[in-house]
Amino acid sequence: MSYPNAVSLQVSDGTEMQAYTAVPRIGGPFPGIILLQEAFGVNHHIRSIADRLAEDGYVVVAPELFHRTAAPGTEISYSDFASAAPHYQAIKPEGLTADLQAAHAWLLNHAGVITDKIGSIGFCLGGRVSFLANAVLPLAAAVSYYGGGTYLLKDRASELHAPHLFFWGGQDKHIPQTQVAEITQALDAAGKPYINTVISYADHGFHCDERPSYNPAAAQEAWALTLAFFTEKLR
Repeated sequence: MSYPNAVSLQVSDGTEMQAYTAVPRIGGPFPGIILLQEAFGVNHHIRSIADRLAEDGYVVVAPELFHRTAAPGTEISYSDFASAAPHYQAIKPEGLTADLQAAHAWLLNHAGVITDKIGSIGFCLGGRVSFLANAVLPLAAAVSYYGGGTYLLKDRASELHAPHLFFWGGQDKHIPQTQVAEITQALDAAGKPYINTVISYADHGFHCDERPSYNPAAAQEAWALTLAFFTEKLR
């Protein structure tokens, strides 16, 4: 399966990766954003976020992080994590780094992108990958929504290039606050700038209107802060 606005990216390890793209209709040049998927693929929700960002004046590329183990265009139901698990477990930092570099190169080579104003944003799995992106790419801003497993990358805190904005749900049983503290303590020790936002009444996945845990108020509040952060850092 494929979708409109898809591009094929060559990755340095010899693999090929499909990515969804969204570009503002008129004007430019624009800042660029790498949008990083949840564990369920570059699905309708992720593509809708790309389209929203494009409407706000960003060139967006959303790479398929499962491309080594899943067919192009794979989407997995939010109620079927068992099907996502093998792909989720197969990804490695080395492969993700190569994927991020390929997505970044696409933005650098896009005539409509301001090459020193590129950021990343990710949700769930993508929240963790957005942290990695900030460590391996010369980004100007990065955002992570409820990035499970991010604490496993805390040793890379000193490598971050840009200010990082985090969102967590206070009701999230998947990501204990002790793990969040490990990340912020590592960033403090490294002297890196960040904003850490815990929405006390929100659960994991609160931003996704296709998940049972969707919280409209939390989603609206977090998105407003996200856009303000990107405006400040990328414009």
